[in-house]
Amino acid sequence: MTLAVHGFSRWAIPLLLLGITTWGLSRRVPIYECFVEGAKEGWLTAVRVLPYLVGMLVAIQVFQHSGAMARLIQVLTPLASRLGFPAEALPMALIRPISGSGSLAVLAQIFTTHGPDSFLGRLASVVMGSTETSLYVITVYAGSVGIKRTRHTLAVVLLTDLAAVLISFWIVLHFFA
Repeated sequence: MTLAVHGFSRWAIPLLLLGITTWGLSRRVPIYECFVEGAKEGWLTAVRVLPYLVGMLVAIQVFQHSGAMARLIQVLTPLASRLGFPAEALPMALIRPISGSGSLAVLAQIFTTHGPDSFLGRLASVVMGSTETSLYVITVYAGSVGIKRTRHTLAVVLLTDLAAVLISFWIVLHFFA
């Protein structure tokens, strides 16, 4: 079974590209010209997104290095303790909606300190896999297409991330503890 999956995964992308090319040629689509046109559009999208991306990265650094995150963790720790949620997992819950690479660094730190098979390691892993970099996504995608009013979207994605963190805690507590 593993050998078959490995063989399929090795050939999946080349076969997909061959299939798309064959289908396009059978319909007399100018494959190369369409590819170049798509690449141009991709480049223009990247140029439009870049200012929003830079702004978001600066905001993330300011949030982390100003001490605002540490203060927010300090404020949330009593509430988290009442729920039984470990305070050591709060940085993951707070950074994940903002930054994928930042949350990956927090995950690595938790693994190094507590181990990947510890309750905290499992909780951080499930939170990492169950949540999204919501603020990053809103900033980049809404900014790239010119959406200015994201107030309701922001509220929904933050509530969704909160729900995902709480459900992750419940799952790890009941299935892995």
